[in-house]
Amino acid sequence: MTINSTIQEMATAARDAAGKLVRISTNQKNAALLSIAAYLEKEAAFIKEENRKDLVKAEEIGISSAMLDRLTIKDTTLISMVDGLRDVEALKDPVGTMGPAWIRPNGLQIARMRIPLGVIGIIYESRPNVTVDATGLCLKSGNAVILRGGSEAFHSNQALAAIIDQALDHVGMPQNSVQVVPIRDREAVSMLLNQEEFVDLIIPRGGEGLIRFVVENSKIPVLKHYKGVCHVYVDADADLDMAQEISFNAKVQRPGVCNAMETLLVHHSAAESFLPAMAKRFTEAGVELRGCAKACRILSDVKEAQESDWAAEYLDLILTVKVVEDMDDAINHIARYASNHTDAIVTRDYDRARRFVREVDSSVVLVNASTRFNDGGQLGLGAEIGISTSKLHAFGPMGVEELTTTKFVVLGSGQIRE
Repeated sequence: MTINSTIQEMATAARDAAGKLVRISTNQKNAALLSIAAYLEKEAAFIKEENRKDLVKAEEIGISSAMLDRLTIKDTTLISMVDGLRDVEALKDPVGTMGPAWIRPNGLQIARMRIPLGVIGIIYESRPNVTVDATGLCLKSGNAVILRGGSEAFHSNQALAAIIDQALDHVGMPQNSVQVVPIRDREAVSMLLNQEEFVDLIIPRGGEGLIRFVVENSKIPVLKHYKGVCHVYVDADADLDMAQEISFNAKVQRPGVCNAMETLLVHHSAAESFLPAMAKRFTEAGVELRGCAKACRILSDVKEAQESDWAAEYLDLILTVKVVEDMDDAINHIARYASNHTDAIVTRDYDRARRFVREVDSSVVLVNASTRFNDGGQLGLGAEIGISTSKLHAFGPMGVEELTTTKFVVLGSGQIRE
């Protein structure tokens, strides 16, 4: 079969499966999730063996440390996959739930009902855990899904696909509810982006280059997440010990992810007290600092930041530092350079916290907490299929409810329109 015919056959099969999934009960969906979790535990050794093939190839071609980290399936990764499925199983099923109802003067009763989107295509790089997370969320929300992982994770994703197939077959779920594209060639992505007759939504996860390619070439609506240029702003009256812990965690705990801090903003009145100890801790952790002129005067061994640094998503142990005059300066900097992803303030002032939350236009805004909490699991969604930095139809981490839409339901008693 050609690449085009393979993708078209998969898309047609997914549309057929989506029609059957709307008739599947919550109990059946939950049984499917628990079945996948059990099979993953049973086949852990096989999964890691196939993942090792991808890691060997990745190291040979010199893949970046951040990408290598995302590609690796460790015992903790498998535990996280399994726990995520069980967390999603425990969530309330949004499908079929009714919103507030109202009655028109003619007696018609009107409400909105939550329904699946239909068929979702997910295109992603590295992270084989996305294969499992996306499967769980799509099944719980009643959607069929076509998954196209990166070629660097080919063996890992094909292993996971085989296990998911067995698990779903074991509990009698519709065939082709979950499909993983078995083609390395990038042409498969282009073909998938042209299946507008069968696929309702495309969700890309990966680097900015992948996202832009998908957006520019898709005939299907796309949820965008270009990059995560995340900030922590240390306010004038911040608890500096708290600010240090939050800033260190936001940058160092896992630097190669989209919710890691890339720029630290510090109020000028706190800079002299805060930055030397903070910089020492960062340097000891291997973080390269690049600062504005004021930061460089306080920290003599810091490189001067270039204009391009302020909008950079490093995904590495590199951090830009800027001393700001006040909150206006901090908010204006975020508005200019951030990516609508995640931004945090550390402050004791309630009014300034409220203003920051109101005026910073990001999918998650935090007060006195690390940017690393912009994550579906951490926010109680069970898992996430991605973080949308566009606002149609979702903004921020996308869990089960964000993979549904609503239709109007109208109940009458014989009314006709005059």
